[in-house]
Amino acid sequence: MKEIRIGVGVADGGGSALDDLLEQIRRAEAAGFQSVWIANIFGFDALTLAALGGRETQTLELGTAVVPTHSRHPFFMAQQALSTQAATGGRFVLGIGPSHQIVIETLMGLSYAKPALHVKEYTTVVTELIQSGKTSFQGKTYQVNAGINVSNGSPCKVLLGALGPLMRRVAGTIADGTITWMAGPKALGETLVPDLSAIAKAAGRPAPRVVAGFPVVVTNDAAGAREAASKLFAMYGTLPSYRAMLDLEGAEQPGEITIAGDEKAIETAIDRLAAAGVTDFNAAIFPYGDDGPAAAKRTYELLSELARR
Repeated sequence: MKEIRIGVGVADGGGSALDDLLEQIRRAEAAGFQSVWIANIFGFDALTLAALGGRETQTLELGTAVVPTHSRHPFFMAQQALSTQAATGGRFVLGIGPSHQIVIETLMGLSYAKPALHVKEYTTVVTELIQSGKTSFQGKTYQVNAGINVSNGSPCKVLLGALGPLMRRVAGTIADGTITWMAGPKALGETLVPDLSAIAKAAGRPAPRVVAGFPVVVTNDAAGAREAASKLFAMYGTLPSYRAMLDLEGAEQPGEITIAGDEKAIETAIDRLAAAGVTDFNAAIFPYGDDGPAAAKRTYELLSELARR
C-alpha cells in the first residue's frame, strides 16, 4: 500500500452517550489509527468532543468533519479551535465548511447568500486569529478587529470542505487543505486533488492535505452493500454540493462510491486513493448484512491493521 494515513469517523447523529463516544476515540488510538474525524451533526458538538477526547488520548490526531461556519462567528470559532488545540496537546485539526442551504436557511433561519464570499472571508479571519492571535479584517461580510491569547504551544491546521472550484481556491490559498465526503476516486484524482494542488503551488503554499471520507465495509456481497449504502446515505445525493461530486464520478447513487468487498478489495481501493494524491482516508464504517456488527468489526480490524503498517 502507498503511504496514506488511516483514520476512522466518529459520528453522533443524536442520542449517543458521551462515554460511548469517548470510548470510540480511546479505542481508535489503541487500535493504531492515526486520526479520528468527528462529525458535527445533531448530537454532541464536535469541538467539545475533540477536546474531551484529547484528554483521554496521547498520540491520536482529532479533527472535525466538519463544523458549519455560519453557526459561529469566526472569532469564536478560532477561540474554540485554539482552546481545543490546547486540550489535545497540539493534536487538533479544525475542519470547517459552509454546510448546505437547507440547513442554514431552513433549520437555522440564517442567510446562505454568496457562500463562496462568506467562506473566503470567514476562513481568512479564522486562520489569521489561529496563526497570529490577531486580525484586522475589513470585508464585505465580516469586519473583525480582535485578538486572542490562548496558550497552547502551536496553531492548529485548518481544513475546508472544498468541493466546488471557488471553495478549492480558498482551501489552496488560505487553508491547509480539504476534507471531503461523497467525492469518489475519479472526482478526487482527476479534478479535486490536481486542482487544489495547482492552486496551492501557484500561491507558494505547501502541498495541501486531502482528507477523503468514504462509506466502507468488508463483505462478500459488495453489490448488496452498495445498494444498502445508497439507501442509508440517500440524503447526501440530494444536496447540491454532494450531488455535483457524484456527477463528476458518473455515479447515480451514493452507494456507487462506497468501498465494499473483501479485504483485498478494500486495500486496493485505499491504495488507489493514495495514488490519486489523497493524504488521509476517513473511514465511515457501516454495518451490512444479516450480521452487520460482525461486518463492521471485520472492517475495523482490517483498517486497524492497515493503519499500523
